Amino acid sequence: MPVPSSGPAQPRELLRDNVYTSLRDAIVDGTLAPGERLRDSEVEAWLGVSRTPIREALLRLERAGLVISQPGRSTIVSPVDAASTVSAQQIAASMHELAARLAVPSLDAEALADLEDAGAAFESAVADGDGDAALAQDDRFHDVLVRASGNAMIAEVLELATPLLRRVERTKFTSFAARDSVAQHAAIMDAVRAGDAERAAALSRDNWLSLSYVGD
Repeated sequence: MPVPSSGPAQPRELLRDNVYTSLRDAIVDGTLAPGERLRDSEVEAWLGVSRTPIREALLRLERAGLVISQPGRSTIVSPVDAASTVSAQQIAASMHELAARLAVPSLDAEALADLEDAGAAFESAVADGDGDAALAQDDRFHDVLVRASGNAMIAEVLELATPLLRRVERTKFTSFAARDSVAQHAAIMDAVRAGDAERAAALSRDNWLSLSYVGD
């Protein structure tokens, strides 16, 4: 595997969550490409941690569908495929639908302002063709409703489902199709402002179901 040449130096006491996040982000942004072999020794050199947190992180990545472990052989970055994308998409759509339904009735002015600010920042990132910024602002937009839902299990389930979709989203957010997401976010905000929880829930679900897998 090619050791990433960029990125912050990691402290020796790096927690396993940080190892997971570093590996996940490198897979999502394409630094670690599908089919890439992940060698413990190279990950150790990159992150400056022992093998224990690395193996724990790889187990989490495997549960999320981002890597494939071959016992006694190797661990590789999983391919982007239609079946796994659709499975994750269905879960994400259901969770975001539930989050909106729960959040809208009690959403306060501060949360609404956060939602609108994230929506505007997402639109700007899409207009600039900045896929990384668009992903970050899309996360921020949807996270407002997830946090306001008051149901901690929604975030836990999304932690498994969402990373698998990020590689597909990253492609979409740098294409013309990203304009659809901008319009969908605007519609969600309109429903939230109107206090229409059911419409906001349906629009949130449809937003995630609109994500399309594009094969090679």
